Amino acid sequence: MSKIAVAGATGRLGSHVVDVLTERGHQVVPMSRATGVDIITGEGLAEALTGIEVIIDVASWHSSDQDAATEFFRTSARNLHEAGRKAGVAQIAMASIIGADKATAGFLAAKKVHEELLLSGPIPVRILRAAQFHEFVGQLLDWQQGDIAYIPALPTQLVACRTVAEEMVDLVTDPDAPVQPAPGTPIPEIAGPRKETMAEAAQLLGARRGIKVVGVDGSGMPDAEIAAAGGFLPSPHAKLAGPTFQEWLDTQP
Repeated sequence: MSKIAVAGATGRLGSHVVDVLTERGHQVVPMSRATGVDIITGEGLAEALTGIEVIIDVASWHSSDQDAATEFFRTSARNLHEAGRKAGVAQIAMASIIGADKATAGFLAAKKVHEELLLSGPIPVRILRAAQFHEFVGQLLDWQQGDIAYIPALPTQLVACRTVAEEMVDLVTDPDAPVQPAPGTPIPEIAGPRKETMAEAAQLLGARRGIKVVGVDGSGMPDAEIAAAGGFLPSPHAKLAGPTFQEWLDTQP
């Protein structure tokens, strides 16, 4: 079994990645400010990477501001490569977002830069692009106040964080998985089994919370036209895995 460090280990996705790795018998080093490791300042990073074979980078910026997110990813990519190279790390795997390569603005554009920066470093990199998380729907509702929420009726294929974590661990522990960029090999994608609009999913959650959800066209959002045309839906090669949003919601307390 491998010794694997997880950047962003206490985050929404990172906590699931740690759980899956632990369940499968891997030795896990969780890296977050809560565990004394800061991938931006570099505090505790060299120590955490001692003896590490693989870094799984699922750390993220806390807001959708493109410039701030880009700077976060620029610094984290540089630090992980520099410290990882010195520690003899063999591989970095990162979680990205389906459609990041098409993005021109917003958080998705920052993730596009993140991919490019990690791929340009000295350590071989594997990328997994995921659809928006089931958990993101609740965040959209939390951002709005009152009994009515206006949510973009843009197409998506939501996926559970746990499902993404399982696919990420499969990717880094499969010796035959391609290292990016591999000529002629598409970047792996993971998405949920059902195409729906974000507003439709939000209506299911809103009904539980006593919130009326109104679907809107999404104009004003970064790359709304690309999204409306299905540009951020999974590619034909994507792996589709459950649960659906409704099935996931039924398991939530």
